[in-house]
Amino acid sequence: MMTNGEKKASTNGEKKKKASPKHPFLTDQTTSIKRKRFRRIKSAPSADSLTFKDKHPNGHKPHLISVFDYLYPNYWKVAVILFAYLAAGTLCFHLTRHQITGNKTNPVLDGLYFTVVTMTSVGYGDLVPNSTLTILLACLFVVSGMLIVGLVLGKAAELLVEKQERLLVRALRLNENHSEAEILKKMKTKRVRYKCIILLLLLLVLMAAGTGLLLWVEDLEFIHAFYCVIATLTGLGYIHTCFSTTGGRVFSVFWILAGTVYVAQLLFTFALLYTERKQRSLVKSVLRRKTTVSDLEAADFDGDGIVVAAEFIVYKLKEMGKITEDDVTPIMDEFETLDFDKTGTLSAADLLLSQSSVPIPELIPPRLSV
Repeated sequence: MMTNGEKKASTNGEKKKKASPKHPFLTDQTTSIKRKRFRRIKSAPSADSLTFKDKHPNGHKPHLISVFDYLYPNYWKVAVILFAYLAAGTLCFHLTRHQITGNKTNPVLDGLYFTVVTMTSVGYGDLVPNSTLTILLACLFVVSGMLIVGLVLGKAAELLVEKQERLLVRALRLNENHSEAEILKKMKTKRVRYKCIILLLLLLVLMAAGTGLLLWVEDLEFIHAFYCVIATLTGLGYIHTCFSTTGGRVFSVFWILAGTVYVAQLLFTFALLYTERKQRSLVKSVLRRKTTVSDLEAADFDGDGIVVAAEFIVYKLKEMGKITEDDVTPIMDEFETLDFDKTGTLSAADLLLSQSSVPIPELIPPRLSV
């Protein structure tokens, strides 16, 4: 009979024996299981081929740069492009001022004024190109102006998409330690609503300033002045006479640009508010829905009873509508083409043999089963 002390000693001895490095079979078996669970990500370069150097000994890691950081419109770049556009347009229309008919004031001011109304597609009609050269220049600048506006709007759309992704990622991170109500409160989506209100107020101020100047400087009636303001901000351009004086055109150069920017910003903010409301509902559904056994079965694409990280990521992306089966199929076809020895994994030998014009199966190196 063994005493309690002997039993404990025996048990501790067995634990040490299991954990001892003198039993490589257990270690190899555990490593084999781990390799089996992550066998689908072996296409990454081996650890031996990479050299890691600790460039940050203090423990601070550098900020990861997203691909969107290279795509977003930098305000300085936009300002430089806009300045170059206005300068080129002013110079061209100043040199061809004798081929433009209409109500003229200062030659340089008229060139800048005509460039602004061309870029914003307002087109009052108070200055009209009257030759082949000026017509071609007007066409060139209106198309290039639309391209600049389209570029900015495209970058704004990308910003909108990333805002949605950040909102969802933040909600998923907060889900670890907070309740649903706390998460929705921390997301602070009401700031977009406040921004819409502020932009509306600023737009009303711009409208009031434009209407007041047209009343006092251009000596227009209230209805005519108000209609001119609305037509300018919306790009309608039915009005033939709005800013005909020197002071009015100096004001209009800045006012039209500011009004166009504010209207575009307001529309973008409205779109952001709508999408964030939709995103909040998506966040609620994602937070409330837990992963079930049926989800794991659906994510087990190869049917081996184990869902690896790659399979789970693809499944969740398909569930969120980020990708479809048509997106996954070509990638899997490429994987099968590169998998020369049909083991379900990729190696440098697979890549070389799959790209060889004369495949030689005998040269395939043997692999250890995992």
